[in-house]
Amino acid sequence: MKFALHLPINTTSFGQVSLRILEEIFLMNLEPSLFLIGNIDFGGAQVSEEFKNWVNTCVKKGTRSHSRKDPIFKLWHVNGSLESFSDRQFLLTFHELDSLTETEINTLKNNDKVLVSSPYSVNIFREHGVGNVDYLPLFFDSKNFRATNKSYFTDGRITFNLCGKFEKRKNHVKAIRTWIKKYANNSNYSLQCAVFNNYLSQEDNNKLINATTEGKKYFNLNFFGYMANPITYNEFLNSGDIVLGASGGEGWALPEFQSVGIGKHSVIINAHAYTAWANNENSVLVNPSCKTPVYDNLFFHQGQEYNQGNVFDWDENAFIDGCEKAIERVKNNKINTAGLKLQSEFTVQKTVNQILSLF
Repeated sequence: MKFALHLPINTTSFGQVSLRILEEIFLMNLEPSLFLIGNIDFGGAQVSEEFKNWVNTCVKKGTRSHSRKDPIFKLWHVNGSLESFSDRQFLLTFHELDSLTETEINTLKNNDKVLVSSPYSVNIFREHGVGNVDYLPLFFDSKNFRATNKSYFTDGRITFNLCGKFEKRKNHVKAIRTWIKKYANNSNYSLQCAVFNNYLSQEDNNKLINATTEGKKYFNLNFFGYMANPITYNEFLNSGDIVLGASGGEGWALPEFQSVGIGKHSVIINAHAYTAWANNENSVLVNPSCKTPVYDNLFFHQGQEYNQGNVFDWDENAFIDGCEKAIERVKNNKINTAGLKLQSEFTVQKTVNQILSLF
């Protein structure tokens, strides 16, 4: 089978998914041509020298023997995906919004097939006339995430976790402020925030945090820096009892998904990509109340050719009601047994097999 890959290898969600796909293809003893988007950055990922050598071999094969007649699988943003090393490109992209611009529509139609990791996005694309689209589920990362079965606190507290890149569409500020109103300085509960924006300086991240809490300190609210090492991040996810999925728009929501997959309880907004894997059995679902424009003048700028539209919003009282229900679930059973089923339902093997079937 002759095919090529066009992928980033870095510490972003795009890069993490790409790396696990590559590792699976490596284990299948396949040797595709490989074209890299940006420089290789394995971060803290544990990869063997054999795998690194295989990556270098695939990169050399791309420049030495690849033909534009060979099909290529690309994982990237819609913006930038028009450029291709093949006449037959299969694009996997993450999409969070409820609309497409004319430029995005044209870009997407220039692919043989477009894959998105959300049934919600499939419907959005089709509504905008992009018919060459299918759903490709992502997967539980069993290499890097697993239950540690440790006790991280001895005082009986119930700990909430909030994760992801600090930006408007994820509703981090609203989630933190809503949690503060209900649980601040209550020793029975704590909130751990692994929210950090790598595109901003440490100083700017600190300013965001200070603005979020309005300069106030709470003994049961803690913020952590960026965790590039998967071992450290796995420990963080394990240290919580309930993960908060408050985002208004996601392509999959990897931190929330991995958390539920290792048996953590969750409060999840019942919208966009969350609906691909969250249900009433493995999560407490909170229905969205409305939509709001996504523009933050940082990642989303109104009037541009890409990333235009809205994300979902939610009611504070409904969100707290969800938190209360999740607390009861923790008290009844520390382990979310329904969440553990995600490990076998969504695997990297299934995802890669669906990709290879395209060729």
